[in-house]
Amino acid sequence: MRTQSAAQQDSALAVTAPREPRMPWRVVFVQALPGFRLQLRLVDGTEGTIELAAMIHSSGAGVFASLADPGVFAQVFVEHGAVTWPGEIDLAPDAMYATIKKDEAAEGKTYDTR
Repeated sequence: MRTQSAAQQDSALAVTAPREPRMPWRVVFVQALPGFRLQLRLVDGTEGTIELAAMIHSSGAGVFASLADPGVFAQVFVEHGAVTWPGEIDLAPDAMYATIKKDEAAEGKTYDTR
């Protein structure tokens, strides 16, 4: 027969450390800025700006060439943690996360991600 109450058994859950997000690069907010830039906030609290003008205007832009129209670029939204535009155009959030973290390190910035 058990002598320990259910409440005591569950008490270990209260001392479990918070877990870091498994995919910290998932985007939770995006806003188009002038000059083909994006302001991003990611699931772990990281925030930053990504510049896309060079990619959009390059000779190898491919499907991203349609984003050279500022009206189309401004239609950006978040879908399933990725930066997306109409026409099934999206960007890899992990690459943007790495760019923001690299820029933070270069500028000596730190963000509280709690």
